[in-house]
Amino acid sequence: MKIYRVGGAVRDKLLNYPSDENDWVVVGSSPQQMLELGYQPVGQDFPVFINTLSGEEYALARTERKSGHGYGGFAFHTAPDVSLQDDLIRRDLTINAMAEDDDGSIIDPHNGQQDLSNKILRHVSPAFTEDPLRVLRVARFAARYHHLGFSIAEETLSLMSTISASGELQHLVAERVWKETERALCERSPDIYLQTLRDCGALAVLLPEVEKLFGVAQRADYHPEIDTGIHTLMSLQQAVRLSDSSPIRFSVMVHDLGKGITPDHILPSHSGHEARGLPLVKDICDRLKVPNEHRQLAMVVTEFHLLCHKAFELRPETLLKLLKAIGALKSSNRLEDFLTCCEADARGRTGFEDRAYPSSAYLREARECIVKTDVADLVAAGISGAEIGKQLSARQTAALADFKAHYSE
Repeated sequence: MKIYRVGGAVRDKLLNYPSDENDWVVVGSSPQQMLELGYQPVGQDFPVFINTLSGEEYALARTERKSGHGYGGFAFHTAPDVSLQDDLIRRDLTINAMAEDDDGSIIDPHNGQQDLSNKILRHVSPAFTEDPLRVLRVARFAARYHHLGFSIAEETLSLMSTISASGELQHLVAERVWKETERALCERSPDIYLQTLRDCGALAVLLPEVEKLFGVAQRADYHPEIDTGIHTLMSLQQAVRLSDSSPIRFSVMVHDLGKGITPDHILPSHSGHEARGLPLVKDICDRLKVPNEHRQLAMVVTEFHLLCHKAFELRPETLLKLLKAIGALKSSNRLEDFLTCCEADARGRTGFEDRAYPSSAYLREARECIVKTDVADLVAAGISGAEIGKQLSARQTAALADFKAHYSE
């Protein structure tokens, strides 16, 4: 029995890149022996065990054979005679097909160290095409290491295009697609994830609503970059500068989906795109089983981002409705997440990347001026029910009118 550190832990150690991965492969063992040694089984498809002391995963070396569609369409074989090399050749990229033994020696049968040095993401073998999830994984690695200068080998991108055209991506379960997409959104360059998927034809399959944004013109006086898809990528870049929040980055990614279905006769104007985008955001969230935290923020950002940009122009009544609609009166955190998304949108334009976004301070102060509005006197006077709500709104509106009249940046 021999144990090796494998995959991401080895890759990132050689890159001197921060990593919390630590996966292990066990060669020359069996499920029964692992149980006898005190490891706890967790794998359903193939034998994976937890070291109860460290909490880390130990997988028996295995081979695999394509037996169906999608990520789960494989038959796995484990046995004491399955070698480390047998296990490594089934992996996706050469930089992920390395192992480290207990004395620190690197086992690298597919020249992963050379590809690390050359900053190339390259597939291990033609079997790469058997697993459609690898399209998303490679796109995620491209997003993770783009700032270091990594790129995808042409032949690997070609195989990704082959997978995209094969129909295999449609067999991926929603949870896997979302998991890879969310992880990519949290990488250093999530815009590269979308661009990579687009380059190989996968974006049109997995996120057609986002794909439709590319090539759609916008008014040049508002959007010097013109293309709505490019604006989405630029907004994501700004979201990275402003926050590491997954819900915020997701919301920025989908905030302009309505522009992808703007009627041709009103282009390059996109009047009403906010309302048109809401069903599309809902479709993505339903299809990928997106968590409610992401969904709720994405819906309010899609519907109200333009009002946020125009905050100074809003009448007190409209300002109050906006603050209520985004949940700002219930939680300052909801307001902050909303404002961050809107700022990323505003700055995600050519020439606007470093502009101040005064709407944020304005809406924060507007919230503060009404959040503690007191109606104790009305309760004491015996007023209740709907009338209390009506009187509270009237007082809040009056406070916002006074705030608006005296506000100075």
